[in-house]
Amino acid sequence: MHARMATYSFSGDAQDLARRAEQGILPIFQGQDAFRAYSIAAGDGEILSMSVWDTRADAETGNEAAAAWVADNMAGELELSNVRFAEVLFSTALGVSAS
Repeated sequence: MHARMATYSFSGDAQDLARRAEQGILPIFQGQDAFRAYSIAAGDGEILSMSVWDTRADAETGNEAAAAWVADNMAGELELSNVRFAEVLFSTALGVSAS
């Protein structure tokens, strides 16, 4: 499995932005067979977004979908600071073991 991890600066209410992402981006992700998980966290003036996919290519496709949705629905409220892709080596939530 592969993760897409994005960091955003934001203005406004983080809870509201997370609720809107849950209602808007999550259904788009769920419509893709390779989607496994999605989480949003906020702290230190940033919003952190992590989605998990079967492959890196799937994660990159998810990244394109997220970028398009944010541009259409949250322009001026979220600004992408960084995006990274990584292999998930261990996750209690996803049932991935390092052993």
